[in-house]
Amino acid sequence: VQLQASGGGSVQPGGSLTLSCAASESIFRRKVMGWYRQAPGKQRELVATITSGRNTKYVDSVKGRFTISRDNARNLVYLQMNSLKPEDKAVYYCNAVDLIRDRPLGSWGQGTQVTVSS
Repeated sequence: VQLQASGGGSVQPGGSLTLSCAASESIFRRKVMGWYRQAPGKQRELVATITSGRNTKYVDSVKGRFTISRDNARNLVYLQMNSLKPEDKAVYYCNAVDLIRDRPLGSWGQGTQVTVSS
């Protein structure tokens, strides 16, 4: 598998979800990995990144609510999402990230839908 995200679902505002991403070793190894999301009618945006050394960065809108992590032995990336808001509704994707050029490195794989509504 190249990139396959899973774990999405439908939750109420304030709820939590944990997303998982399985990546091929060629994409994952020694790479910065990130979670992107694309809401209806909007461009895809990068919301969180993690280096192979586990340094993390977040877009302001998710700081304090989302936590990105990775399992280097299993080529997995996670996104723990707490205190979810309706504006977090989107399809979430993972990918390797070129931080210098601010672009994804791999082809897009399967995303996972997150819906937040009461």
